[in-house]
Amino acid sequence: MPAGVLAAPEPIRIGGSSTVFPVMQAAIAAYQKGGAHRQVRFELKETGTSAGFRQFCSGQLPLANASRPINAKELKACAAKGVTFLELPIGFDAITVVVNPANTWASSITTQELARLWKQGAAGSVKSWSQVNLDWPNRPIRLCGPGKDSGTYDYFNKAINGDEDNSRADYFASEKDNELVACVAKNPEALGYFGFAYYQANAKRLKPLSVVGKRGAALPSVASVQKESYVPLSRPLFVYVNDRALRQRPELQKFVTYVIQNGLSLVKRAGYIPMPSSTYMLVESKLYRHVGGTAFGGDLPVGLTTGQALQRSLESIKKPAFR
Repeated sequence: MPAGVLAAPEPIRIGGSSTVFPVMQAAIAAYQKGGAHRQVRFELKETGTSAGFRQFCSGQLPLANASRPINAKELKACAAKGVTFLELPIGFDAITVVVNPANTWASSITTQELARLWKQGAAGSVKSWSQVNLDWPNRPIRLCGPGKDSGTYDYFNKAINGDEDNSRADYFASEKDNELVACVAKNPEALGYFGFAYYQANAKRLKPLSVVGKRGAALPSVASVQKESYVPLSRPLFVYVNDRALRQRPELQKFVTYVIQNGLSLVKRAGYIPMPSSTYMLVESKLYRHVGGTAFGGDLPVGLTTGQALQRSLESIKKPAFR
């Protein structure tokens, strides 16, 4: 490089969850608006939560979006590479089960019916709507869902089928939620599931089903998640930050602080369910104090209420050492 020519600053690389992608997309746009931070470059990709954690734990990503907590295998991978991190909750999602608007027979679906349709043993055998519910027509069903690298895939299968790996494989799969939207929107026989924001952005092209769980039937909505009636398909969303990069890169620290300080408006703008404003203040304190590690211990906590998930994700900051 010729003398006197400065190297371009390294971009902030962000990968992982396609569910969290719209939040981070909105954050980057708002952060750079007005030009104050226009010199900060970003590389944002939607690769799925699992793929994001693989890159994060190998040290390739300073910032990973996640639609589930880090698991035990990923914790070991991070430890093996000496990657320490901060786990920062940013909001909530309602995994949304949708059909095509031309579907006139289905308005709700039970968790048992979802299991009958999506479990591993359904592959090649459950092919029609009438096999899911006898009141539904004997018409072929077209399934559209996240791929194996998706945190939505993990969470849905744990919640519905009892294990994150218990899923049929004979369906249209993608880590990009807009492709799943198109899969359902173009086929009157289709059913799919993905993050709430993607339904919200395409509400005229899709029909949501109410999910009948232990607390009765509930449609996915901000109110049903906040009232804790949309179970078991509501879940917390996270960003994971490499602690060493956070300490060494002021531009990363400023951006992550901005995301948390403006989390309520950013999450709402992206179409998800924000946390209480007081909770964002707690998360900011966690960031400021560099409270590292995960509050979930490598476990996928399906069935927690929103309040329980928040309490668990912030319990480390309430320990005496951090008061």
